[in-house]
Amino acid sequence: MLPSHTNFSGKIHGGYILSLMDQIAFACASKHSSNYCVTASVDTVDFLRPIEVGELVVMKASVNFVGRTSMVVGIRVESEDIHSGIIKHCNSSYFTMVAKDDKGKSVPVPGLILKTEKQVRRFLKSLNRQEMKKNHRQETSKKEELKIEDLEILRNSHKVQLEY
Repeated sequence: MLPSHTNFSGKIHGGYILSLMDQIAFACASKHSSNYCVTASVDTVDFLRPIEVGELVVMKASVNFVGRTSMVVGIRVESEDIHSGIIKHCNSSYFTMVAKDDKGKSVPVPGLILKTEKQVRRFLKSLNRQEMKKNHRQETSKKEELKIEDLEILRNSHKVQLEY
């Protein structure tokens, strides 16, 4: 990692790492589908440890799940201190990628051949995350009325001031 990739605290900027992850997800999904792919969503990006200038960064990607036209690409980011050889896990994330044809229309993707227990676990975890995302979308699309009890909780338990 180069000094030009740092944020104001001297660590590698998270946005730069996300950009690299998106490129890796694209390459992995495009290779699997033999098509151009676009990013549909990114699930949970937790920056676990900072990446320092001069460290080597390795990104490992795998297609963990396939739908009809989409794939979930899991990415693990590790950095290595070239002097000590210490490797640290910096973050992991899941990119949902959609295969497109030359006209920009979504196209079916090949299925997965799961050869190891690890691949089966990854597929099942992705399936579970897909179901949770679907439930979350349904829940957040509902318009709910504010309840007096909820407003009291806000007034008494959180650092908010209600002015309406």
